Amino acid sequence: MKLSEQQLQEFDELGYIFMPEAFPIAQVEALRHASNEIFSQERPEIWREKNGAPRTAFACHQYSEACSLLASDERLVEPVEQLFGEEVYLHQFKINAKAAFTGEVWQWHQDFPTWHKDDGMPEPRAMNIAVFLDDVLPINGPLMIVPRSHKAGALEASHDLQTTSYPLWTLDNQTVTDLVQNNSILAPTGKAGGLLMFHGNIVHGSAGNITPYPRRIVYLTLSAVSNAIQSPTRPDFIAHRDFTPVKKTSERAFEAFANKAVSALFCTTN
Repeated sequence: MKLSEQQLQEFDELGYIFMPEAFPIAQVEALRHASNEIFSQERPEIWREKNGAPRTAFACHQYSEACSLLASDERLVEPVEQLFGEEVYLHQFKINAKAAFTGEVWQWHQDFPTWHKDDGMPEPRAMNIAVFLDDVLPINGPLMIVPRSHKAGALEASHDLQTTSYPLWTLDNQTVTDLVQNNSILAPTGKAGGLLMFHGNIVHGSAGNITPYPRRIVYLTLSAVSNAIQSPTRPDFIAHRDFTPVKKTSERAFEAFANKAVSALFCTTN
């Protein structure tokens, strides 16, 4: 999937692109079923909230066929290759879950400072591209983005180990206030299947979820091959050490898998 000239200009200006309902519902259902199976397991790669609810499942592409196919899907890989002008490798794969009623916050942060300080990534030539697995609503803890904040570069951040179950290099309130005064806050929302991609230096975060509506998003972090990490401190399942360029697979491969998986699931429940 190639980005149009207008989309390229939009990404350069705003730091993100949102494509509503980019993935058909059958494919989303297959990913939802896979995520249910993943989060039902007890593995070191699956991190949980303080109350035990799932928060993040790292590296599930290594043991889930659905996630493995998604990790190489051309619809996700090709736009990032286009932006960087070279092949990319998979720096991180994860599913973030914001559970109904108890999903915790993600503080305001940029991703590149963590990749740089904790993983030794040289430059912000990496980015997230994500698929909504549930409807993302204004009320169930949507990802909030400060548009154009990527133009400020990597900002001063501190390591927050206290507020939630996942440590982040977070931004102070005044920095966020100043950025928001100039650029506002946007929250891309929409039905399951939406596709969101954003610059590694875009400022973002999300509030907790006290609604009955869960919010799961699967993220690929793709980095230019020339930008491989040099001094990782985090486990391999968080910051991968395999810098082999992603070998893209056709969306038809995932479509065939999803149709088969959904058909089997329908037969099982009827």
